[in-house]
Amino acid sequence: MNDKIFAMRRGQLLFNQLLDRLLPNACALCGGASSEALCAGCEAQFFGPAAAIARCACCANPLPAAAAAGMLCGVCLASPPAFDRTLVAADYVLPVDQLVLQLKFGHRLALAPLCARLLRDAVLAAGATPLPALLCPVPLGPRRLAERGYNQALEIARPLARSMGVALEARLVHRVHDTAAQSSVTPAERQANIAGAFAVPDAALVAGRHIGVVDDVITSGRTLNELAATLKRHGAARVSNFVFARTPPH
Repeated sequence: MNDKIFAMRRGQLLFNQLLDRLLPNACALCGGASSEALCAGCEAQFFGPAAAIARCACCANPLPAAAAAGMLCGVCLASPPAFDRTLVAADYVLPVDQLVLQLKFGHRLALAPLCARLLRDAVLAAGATPLPALLCPVPLGPRRLAERGYNQALEIARPLARSMGVALEARLVHRVHDTAAQSSVTPAERQANIAGAFAVPDAALVAGRHIGVVDDVITSGRTLNELAATLKRHGAARVSNFVFARTPPH
């Protein structure tokens, strides 16, 4: 029996080695040979413990290195957003931004599970973080969904929900109308651009519950703030953001 198991394992190993030669894979960041989407070196450098920094517990913007866990930045203290917590895997800077750009515009959907795993690891590293009752992605408008063919936030949310053991409600929130991409309008126009953009068709799924919102990137936070405000108007007790990358303040 042991000989049979050994032969099976050896056969699987040889098959995997042959597959690697026939279908070579490259790290999405450094381009080096890798059997995974991200090589071990890049993962350790950009997502490992050494890359972790102190962040505002509410908006995830960087804080001074000596900041205590759970501290808020001055902006969130002065003007608290509608959401209660934001957890991110990394800053949206070179070369990490390439993972988002390849997923979002390069149709590399295989990177979505990687983003979800790195985000889950960040959640685990944050310690005693209360998990939401539901996860939902930031919805795309009909025109942009038709143009892209998929919602990158939903592609990240699916494996993230499975790995966290949290229910996913992909249609918990609807985008009422198409809006211009926040990155395409000036900072002064962003609030007006996103105002009134979301609706909750079934308030019973939201009332009294902790809702987790999934997205690929947070920049100004206005989209997530509008979505959180909409959820709370429908009775959400708490809203936490689970976002792959955080654009640092300029």
